[in-house]
Amino acid sequence: MNSPYAYLPPLIATLNGASAVFLLLGRWMISQGKRDAHKYCMLAAFSSSTVFLACYLYFHYRVGNVHFLGQGWIRPVYFAILITHVALAFATVPLVLVTLSRGLTARYDRHRRIARWTFPIWLYVSITGVLVYFMLYQWYPNSGLVGGTAMQTMLR
Repeated sequence: MNSPYAYLPPLIATLNGASAVFLLLGRWMISQGKRDAHKYCMLAAFSSSTVFLACYLYFHYRVGNVHFLGQGWIRPVYFAILITHVALAFATVPLVLVTLSRGLTARYDRHRRIARWTFPIWLYVSITGVLVYFMLYQWYPNSGLVGGTAMQTMLR
């Protein structure tokens, strides 16, 4: 890939994946009664998601949209995943901020009530972000193109 931005899609996917791992680990920690470990895992998930968002916005500001080139049955599957991912990503931001705020201010009853919604939505967004990366850049990068990957073509 001959672009100065080629490193960003794998970095973005890695940050999404890290968020998912921290979320799962944090959920497990609280189920074990390890409140401090839970707190640090969730702060790590928040941090990796925040860095993800900055990288994602920078990448798309510099590169623009990258089109999915898969054909056939995978195309509606990709767009179903992408649409739910994007819609829920918008919902995740305020949910995460409120959930984090309630946890950090020790309003645990209110924290638990909203975390029941935040956790699965945030986890879905993190996992589908990685899935979108694989579909867009790894599994279907050459469909319909000659002489290069989709990323190389988009970033020239």
